[in-house]
Amino acid sequence: MGGTAGQPAAAGGGATGAAGKSGAVGEGGEVSAPTEKFSFFVTSLEAMRELSGSPNGFGGDLRYGETTGLAGADKICGEIAERSMKGAKAKGWRAFLSAKAGGPSGGVVNAKDRIGSGPWYDRNGRTVAKDLASLLGQRPAADSAIANDLPNERGEPNHGSPDIDNHDTVTGSNAQGNYSGGPTCNDWTSTETEMATTQPMMGGGRGGGHNGPMCGHSWPAMSGMSWIQAHAAPGCSPSVSLQQTGAGSGTGIGNGGGYGGFYCFALKP
Repeated sequence: MGGTAGQPAAAGGGATGAAGKSGAVGEGGEVSAPTEKFSFFVTSLEAMRELSGSPNGFGGDLRYGETTGLAGADKICGEIAERSMKGAKAKGWRAFLSAKAGGPSGGVVNAKDRIGSGPWYDRNGRTVAKDLASLLGQRPAADSAIANDLPNERGEPNHGSPDIDNHDTVTGSNAQGNYSGGPTCNDWTSTETEMATTQPMMGGGRGGGHNGPMCGHSWPAMSGMSWIQAHAAPGCSPSVSLQQTGAGSGTGIGNGGGYGGFYCFALKP
């Protein structure tokens, strides 16, 4: 049974790494990071539903039992990674999310500064980017099989089917991976929509007159190629929309074609 939104839920089992490559258990019971390459994924709809305990996912509140939204989002990344590969949580996972506060001297947090220096690989060991310079383009300089359909924690194209439109992936960031200047669902702690003076970002590029966080596009939809900054989400409330609806309407974080998913990067390849 899943937990309530913002609280940890029991996570089901996932695929483990190949024999001899999963994390080893030390004398104290700790699990070391596996040597198998795996350091990037888009959080799948299935994982977000299970961990949130809601068919509509987390929305903008990603605390997941932690004090801050960024800490909770990082925890979500680690738990999903562990379900996919035993020991992978020890790689140190970070959500690609920017925030208005919590950085040096209380200043902004830039997503690109949270994720290490690379390289990064998907669950099947394919290159996502070798370093920040090759990551922070309109599309990552990735293996051609995944560059235009970034994979989830199973190494599967997150798009998956032409009948599914789930391109919107929240980042709160501009095209350079820095804080967008717009809403961040109160730094990922709230499902209430903020009133914006500038638009929050998903990957893509346009504001759309919305008051949700900026999104990027995990695959190039008609409204933008950028995986980091495409347009703002309609709002911060939990929602799932798997059909292309342009910019979307209402206040749901997924109403423009998504479910509030985000990108996860590990500090160790």
